[in-house]
Amino acid sequence: MAQDSVGYIQHHLQNLTYGKLDGTWQFAETAEQASEMGFMAIHVDTMAMSLLMGFVFLFLFRRVAVKANEGVPTGLQNFVEVIVEFVQNMVRDTFYGRSALIAPLALTVFMWILLMNSLKWIPIDVIPSLAAAAGLPYFKYVPTADPNATFGISIGVFFLIVFYSIKIKGISGYTKELSFTPFKHWSLIPFNLFLELLGLFTKPLSLALRLFGNMYAGEVVFILIALLPFYVQWALYGPWAIFHILVIPLQAFIFMVLTIVYLSSAHEESH
Repeated sequence: MAQDSVGYIQHHLQNLTYGKLDGTWQFAETAEQASEMGFMAIHVDTMAMSLLMGFVFLFLFRRVAVKANEGVPTGLQNFVEVIVEFVQNMVRDTFYGRSALIAPLALTVFMWILLMNSLKWIPIDVIPSLAAAAGLPYFKYVPTADPNATFGISIGVFFLIVFYSIKIKGISGYTKELSFTPFKHWSLIPFNLFLELLGLFTKPLSLALRLFGNMYAGEVVFILIALLPFYVQWALYGPWAIFHILVIPLQAFIFMVLTIVYLSSAHEESH
């Protein structure tokens, strides 16, 4: 029973991995094979569900934009308008530079992560069972429970931070800011660089790990609940799912706010 439980947990935490093994590109059938495929292997389930949620976001918001009218709005239009207004207000209150990209970026980050996180409400065995019926050995369907997805988004934010820091301040200005903050003496430049570069690289790391850690922990708890007898599952699954009504949007909100704050800092001109 213990071995069965361990196998069940390992199966649900294993990604559907496609990579090169023994000179042939194929799906990994075991965790060991997935490990042997190395860095160039692709988590197909993470990619598929991330793209799917991205298309859902684009489809819903484009549909509302096309059909928007000044009369009585539909429920979906109300929802989209509330989200857009919420993000606009957040950007207005948090971002102190001037950029046409920040509000759309913040909206995209918030909704995309929210939709990916929301997959957690699907019962833990539904999608893996459908995948098994289709001949797929694994299918981990919550992208944000995979560090590859969270690091992918956070690294994108990191590059934007560096890009706008250089664009607004110039290479010399940005270099000077890194070299003379917090101490404005040439002898302390190595120490300043160490502190500033450490803080810079910590930003994407903290973004990715915070989101991944919360979603992964929640996934593990759902899996553990699924191992319990049926009459106990529903007693625990309901409260835990309700708790995620707070956790899922909160994590999307935190990621969005930190993205805005980091990019706002990048837009501050050095003095």
